[in-house]
Amino acid sequence: MPRHFHTLDVFTDRRHEGNPLAVILDSDVLTDDEMQAIAREFNLPETVFVFPPEDQLNAARIRIFTPGNELPFAGHPTVGTAVLLAELRAGEMLGGAGVTIVLEQKIGPVRVDVSRRPGRASRAVFSLPLLPKLLDHAFDPLVVAAAIGLDPVEIGFGAHGIAAWSAGVPFVMVPVRSLEAIGRAGIADLRAWAQAFGVTGKSAAYLYTRETVHADHHVHARMFAPKMGIPEDPATGAAVAAFAGVAATCELPEDGVHQLVIEQGFEMGRPSLIALDLDIQHGALVAAAIGGSAVRMSEGVLL
Repeated sequence: MPRHFHTLDVFTDRRHEGNPLAVILDSDVLTDDEMQAIAREFNLPETVFVFPPEDQLNAARIRIFTPGNELPFAGHPTVGTAVLLAELRAGEMLGGAGVTIVLEQKIGPVRVDVSRRPGRASRAVFSLPLLPKLLDHAFDPLVVAAAIGLDPVEIGFGAHGIAAWSAGVPFVMVPVRSLEAIGRAGIADLRAWAQAFGVTGKSAAYLYTRETVHADHHVHARMFAPKMGIPEDPATGAAVAAFAGVAATCELPEDGVHQLVIEQGFEMGRPSLIALDLDIQHGALVAAAIGGSAVRMSEGVLL
């Protein structure tokens, strides 16, 4: 049967920027192998497949695939799918108070608020379904440096060291000292990459630095996950969810709600902006949320 799809650019308010996403609306009876094949065909960082919800009060059940495998949760698919479904089903309500929808994911139900100001792209904000957790892995800075093509002295600053965190998907967090150095980083040695990052199973590395392209942003980041079929990702919400743990434990923010604006994808010509809200109470992270805009790019039918 023909299957309708849409593509969106996510974590941006401009077309041809941000992180591209494909959403397949008619996913009933598709097998796992068929969904993986379609994701490889689109060859985007993630492709979402939409199903009727198990709880009729929710908007939809979704499954998320990279070109290489399925994920239990991801940020830009959550934002993009929520914006798309809200615009298709309740577009007239977005200009007021907005709408709240729930997307059933493998990690659990994810609540998303979607709104749109006049003349602006629709924006979605979701609370993390799972708070970040520090994973018990140790990393050799020499091997990590070889994997990403940097000198070991360019890795680490302040209280920030190499560590693995997960808020549903594990990432190795690699702090880099400067914007210039992170611009030179990449997948430099696949054998070293597997040795450095393979312990998490996903082999995904999230590089970040305090130096930013734009002065009003807080963090500059890059994400590489060759095992998942993602040579580099323009914007990685699941990594930002994990990074919330880094920000809370390494920066020790005061009690209250703090927002960080994270820029990513600039080296790829796909600038993306992700807003991360941290709720700190009694010195600990008690909640976090991720927000960003999304714009629809195309629609069509899979034959």
